[in-house]
Order: sequence, then structure tokens, then C-alpha cells
Amino acid sequence: MRQEEGKIKVDRDLEYNSRWMSHEIGVDQSFDAIRREFEIGGRKTVMFFMDGFVKDEVMERVLSRFSVLEPQDLRPHVFKNIFKKYLTYIEVETTDDLKKALDMLLAGPLILFIDGIEEAIVIDVREYPVRSPEEPDLERVVRGSRDGFVETIVFNTALIRRRVRDPKLRMEMLQVGTRSRSDVCLSYIKDIANPRLVASIKEKIQQINIDGIPMAEKSIEELIAPGNFWNPFPRVRYTERPDVAANHLLEGHLLVIVDTSPSVIILPVTLWHHLQHAEEFRQAPAVGVFMRWLRYIYVLLSVLIMPTWLLVATNPRFLPESLSFIGPTKSGHVGLFFQFLFAELGINLMRIAAVHTPDALTTSLGIIAAVLIGEIAVSVGLFTSEVVLYTAIAAVSIFATPSQELGQANTLVRVFLLLGVGLFGLPGFAAAMLSVIFLLLTTKSFGIPYLWPLVPLNLSALRDVLIRPPIPTQNLRLSILNPQDVKSQTTPGRAMAKPIPSEDGEDGGSNRSRKRKKRR
Repeated sequence: MRQEEGKIKVDRDLEYNSRWMSHEIGVDQSFDAIRREFEIGGRKTVMFFMDGFVKDEVMERVLSRFSVLEPQDLRPHVFKNIFKKYLTYIEVETTDDLKKALDMLLAGPLILFIDGIEEAIVIDVREYPVRSPEEPDLERVVRGSRDGFVETIVFNTALIRRRVRDPKLRMEMLQVGTRSRSDVCLSYIKDIANPRLVASIKEKIQQINIDGIPMAEKSIEELIAPGNFWNPFPRVRYTERPDVAANHLLEGHLLVIVDTSPSVIILPVTLWHHLQHAEEFRQAPAVGVFMRWLRYIYVLLSVLIMPTWLLVATNPRFLPESLSFIGPTKSGHVGLFFQFLFAELGINLMRIAAVHTPDALTTSLGIIAAVLIGEIAVSVGLFTSEVVLYTAIAAVSIFATPSQELGQANTLVRVFLLLGVGLFGLPGFAAAMLSVIFLLLTTKSFGIPYLWPLVPLNLSALRDVLIRPPIPTQNLRLSILNPQDVKSQTTPGRAMAKPIPSEDGEDGGSNRSRKRKKRR
């Protein structure tokens, strides 16, 4: 046995290679670890593969080709003839490292050892179980593509390459987990993305030292995202739409694609990335602006409407005469502060229960929630009607937030503001608001300020945040990403400056004059 710098070399002795591999994968203990012995042109050969990953039809064709070979067919160079002449399958490679061969075997490819040869042949005949791409439930659009990412990483990279046919698009495959060896792909466009950011993210992923990542992309986020783990605001964006992922690649963002997960990580991002939705860009710019502003208003309502109403309802002196109708005439048997807390807990209870409720019973759950909270709770005096109304508005507004992660963070912020108002009144509300603003100001996503372009101020970028820009005006990429290629498209004037061919196939007059000068 030969070991070089942490790797074990493939031995010329077939029996040694077979024993080592059989022991590592437990051929006699795991029913799906298969060892197949046969001969190729009189040479002893052993093949290892994991049952369930291998395409039977492909292997039948490969083995049938090997079965008719005679010893003279392999002379004078056995390995060269087998690998380059008789192995006609496309996805093949070689390795002289048993550890690397073991890692590849557990990922799905087939490993072939030949007696007397110090290299192993890796045949990628994987066929992972996969569902068909479907439109994601959380990112539906009225118009647009209906495909979405699936749990197989190869399919997901293909969906992206279908939309970005750029030779500079890079898909770097890494492995995470000392035991799980999960495939993680770092995707970016080489001549657009910031090379320092690419190197930093790649290094962070390579430095992960953990047994496995069964929670896939969420585990990766917590392992590579810097900052306070108790900060509820998401510093990466998730998407299940290939068109959204492709658009961010073209802007200069990076993608982290994890095998077994239909969600792709987009980084770095700001707060405003979590408030964008593909539907805005599938409609006319005016409609997109209207939808964006409605979404901003609803997100603010989801955070502020309950604590603000509680503040003015318990302190009527803050209201002018024209708004004196705000606040209940009867407070009920329970104080307003506790009513809001109970209502908040009830709404979140229903949300959690809906996740675990079978589809056939979700309608029944909604009816039960409406009757208990909307009617009986008000009639017995547990809640006032205004509390139910504003709790419902806040709950619906949370679902209007495109990012589920930001919606959950806003829920915690709302509860924090309610506690500040209920315990300390106006000073508590002010202190809680200042704390949230300070947290947003100090939050960064891989070195990028979370509130950019508001803080620090960038007027041109802020305009694009507030108003959905028409596609022809989106000429520049986000400067905060420090892209290598700043321009995303040429100006219309430059695009039309190309000489127009004449009817006889020649270029325009200026071009013809240049040709005549060359002939002279």
C-alpha cells in the first residue's frame, strides 16, 4: 500500500483494491453496496457501484461490449485500449487515488478496477430520483415560466445554463461534510462577479468542518454567513425560480446550489432584494411600480399597525380630534396589550398548524380559526373587534412579503414593538423602534450594508428601488457589488450605429469606401 500526502494510491494488485473498497463500503453488510467480478479480454476486473444510482440500460451496453473482447484486442496497451477504444460511454474519467474513488462511488458513479493497472476508471452512470420541475408555491406569477428548481443539483444547474448561455458562467463543485460529502455548487459569471467575493465565499465553504448538512442550504447559510446568529433579518435570499437566479447572476451576485434542496441561495443581498418579486417585471412598468408600492405599504403595515394602534388606543391624547374614533369604546374583560399578545400567538399557532395539517383538512382548519377567533372570542369579550381586525391585517400583510424569511423576521419585530408599547408606552415604542433601526444599520450581508442604497445614500440606485425601472433603462449593474463589468447593456444609440447591409449584401457606403481603399 502506498500513501502520498493523505491519499492512498491504487495498487497493481486487484485483490488489494477489492478488499480495501469492500471493507470501506461494507459490501457484506449493506445490501445496496454491490461488487461485481468479471473478465475483460482475459483480465480479472472488479466493479463497485451503489444500487439505485446506476442506469441499468447503460451498464448492459458497456458490459456487453467488454464481454466479446479477446486478449489480443487489448495488446499492447491494456488500459489505453480499454479506456480510449472500447469504453464508448461519454462521462468517464480516471483516478489513481482510492480515497477519491471512494468519494465518487458514494456520490453515485461506478468504479472499475483492472488487475495490473494502477488506475481506476470512474464511469458516471448516475440516475438520481427526481421530480419534474414545477412552479414554486411561494413565488407564483401570473405570466412567466412554470418551471422551478428540484432536489437534484445537476438538473438545477441545467435550468440556469438554459437561461444564461455565457461561456464565462462557472459552476464550481465543492463537497461539504466529513461524512455526508454533500455536493455544493458555487455559481457565478467570471467576468462580472467580484473575484474577491468569489474567493471569500469559496474559502468559507471549503473551511466548513461538520459531519453533514442534512438541512442543506440552511445549514450552509448559518455556516458561512458572518454576524450575529440572533439577528432575525435574513442576509441571503432564497429562490426556487431559475429566472430569478439567472437575473441575479447577470447582476453580479453569487449562487450557492446545494444537492437535495430545491432552494438556491443568492448572496450578497440587501433588504430591498427581499421585497422584490418576479411578478413586478412580468407586468408593464406602471403596473410594476403600483405593485411594488403596495407591497412596501403592506410590509410596513405588517410591522407597525398593531403596536401603533395599541399606542394611540391606550393614549388617546396623542390623537387629534379628527381621529378620535380610533380605539375601542369598551376594552373588554382582557387588557388591550394582552389581547394583542393572545391574538399574535393565536395567528402564529394557526400558521404552524397549517404546515402540519393535511391538504384535505386545511379548509376545516380555516373555518375553525375564523369561528373561534372571529366570532366566539369577540362575543365572550376575550377580544374586541378592532383587535381582531388589525391582527388580521397584519397577518395578511405578512403573506404579502415575497421573502418568507423577512416575513418571519418582521413578525418578531412586531412582537418586540408590542412588548415595548405594552410595558413602557411611548418611551418603550421609541426605544424599540430605535433598536430595530440600529440593528438594520449595523447589519451587513457579506460586507454589503443591509439598507443600501438608502444608507449609505445612492440616489440613482434608490430610484430603482422605489420605482420599478423599465428594462431599456437598466444599463448599469449595482455598484455596491463591485462588478468587473459595470454595464449590463449598450445604449440604444450605439446599438443602431452598426452599418446596415445593402440589398446586394455589401455593407453601407462608409464600409465600401474602406474596402476600396484597402484594394488600392
